[in-house]
Amino acid sequence: MNLKISGIQMGVGTDVRLNCLTICSALRRAAAEGADILLTPEGSLSGYTPHFDQAEVAEAMRTLVCLTRELGVGMALGTCFKESDGLTYNQIRFYSGSGDFLGFHSKILRCGSLSDPSIGEINDYATTPLQIFQFKGVTIGGLICNDMWANPSCTLSPDPFLSQRLSNLGAKVIFHAVNGDREGSAWDEEVGRNFHESNLRMRASAGRVWIVTVDNGFPLCLPPSSPAGVLDPSGNWARKVSGCGEQFFTHEIPVEG
Repeated sequence: MNLKISGIQMGVGTDVRLNCLTICSALRRAAAEGADILLTPEGSLSGYTPHFDQAEVAEAMRTLVCLTRELGVGMALGTCFKESDGLTYNQIRFYSGSGDFLGFHSKILRCGSLSDPSIGEINDYATTPLQIFQFKGVTIGGLICNDMWANPSCTLSPDPFLSQRLSNLGAKVIFHAVNGDREGSAWDEEVGRNFHESNLRMRASAGRVWIVTVDNGFPLCLPPSSPAGVLDPSGNWARKVSGCGEQFFTHEIPVEG
């Protein structure tokens, strides 16, 4: 069977209303292009921060789910969210085209400094075990940013090769939401971006999985930290988005049910 997937590289800020409007527009465009599901970047609804207004994010999420149901387009929604257990998670929330909540992946390789004690998001977010989901008869999984590449400058545990583990669990498609730091330096371009892209390609090939990936497009004047697009199970780009700022793509992939 085929799965038609849209992705948006968008400017992610802390204005929840503006983020929601951008995602709504992307959902409508995905519907117009016949997509089954839309992927958004890490923290794209709440902002990439643990300091958000939970009520505002929850209301915006209800708006998105209603639109999902109306349009018949599923979501792999990147957001931070406080669950009923009182803990805050950095998530990809999966919804079917009928608006049913399928579950969430929470970021596992949360970044932190290599100092003792470590500082960073490792102190801000809880996590849950790796899992897979069913979307239109296809086994899928989610990873968030550092989950994919285990950057040695901010990863405090051995690389668990999460993409390979998802493949072993039967995932055919991995949805990868990114929100990477960059400053426009030569290091960013020559090292950081190449490191991210090489990891995407090698891990797609190693796991024989499709990877769909999108990054934060802000600042609008700088290239994102990682390319957006679709990698095939050979580790080659089936669709690669170039350019700064907001970018949108739709790509149809053949997958085994």
